[in-house]
Amino acid sequence: MTGHPRARLDDVIHAPVRFSIVAALAAVEEADFKAVRDSVEITDSALSKQVATLEKAGYVDVRKTWAGRRPRTVLRLTSGGRSAFERHVAALRDIAEGAVPTAGEG
Repeated sequence: MTGHPRARLDDVIHAPVRFSIVAALAAVEEADFKAVRDSVEITDSALSKQVATLEKAGYVDVRKTWAGRRPRTVLRLTSGGRSAFERHVAALRDIAEGAVPTAGEG
């Protein structure tokens, strides 16, 4: 461990809404856009904007399909997104536990 654990926080994931989206997706293999929207309790436009940021970072994969005659958007964490989320949560735990570098570290 080098320095304070906050240095390991991921700025893309750290925003509360994006953190909520990634956490929801981390619990499943994939999820329908509407299910994530309802779970995180935000509007379509807010979710769309945050998903675009996560997609640009390579954390979320967006797939467009059709359910009958209706378009459907499916979201899933990429392996990089899942790893980034796990590292971010580990850093949060270290901060919450008061982890500090030991002598000779950092």
